[in-house]
Amino acid sequence: MKKDSQYDIAIAKLAHKTHHFAFELGRAFFEQFDQQLIQDGQLHADVELTKTDLLLTLDFHIKGTVRLICDRSLEDFDQPIDVRHQLRVRFGDQYLELDDDVLQITPDTQTLPIAQHLFDYIGLAIPMKKLHPRFQNEPDDNPDADAKLIFTTRQADDEDEDNSDPRWDALRNLN
Repeated sequence: MKKDSQYDIAIAKLAHKTHHFAFELGRAFFEQFDQQLIQDGQLHADVELTKTDLLLTLDFHIKGTVRLICDRSLEDFDQPIDVRHQLRVRFGDQYLELDDDVLQITPDTQTLPIAQHLFDYIGLAIPMKKLHPRFQNEPDDNPDADAKLIFTTRQADDEDEDNSDPRWDALRNLN
């Protein structure tokens, strides 16, 4: 990812109180990342940052649409996104990502880059199966597939029991 100060928050100059930031995320934002999942989108991100002596708490609310490719038809479609996420940033000896939701920075850190966090939260909101809206209400092509798979597995287990080795049967009878 390229560095872009547009998505950096200058935390050193902020007073100990709650601050509000707004970001517009479009094609230029997604082009910063080396990925193929999201090529375009129109999103608005509100970030509420609460600063105290020991901790920064960032509450993200990202809402809008991203342009995706349907897994079934390979057509482009707009997927609505509405995500809320919280990131806590504490001060410590070195820069560390302690958890998905906890970050540690040094006390002399001047700016906090949030572009990667914005991108990650959007990516987590995208469904695993990306279907064009016209396919979302259609019945499944093969609703009995799971039942057939279970039946086939049980049938294979039964066949394995029929073809068992008598030496193992003798060992099983010892219990």
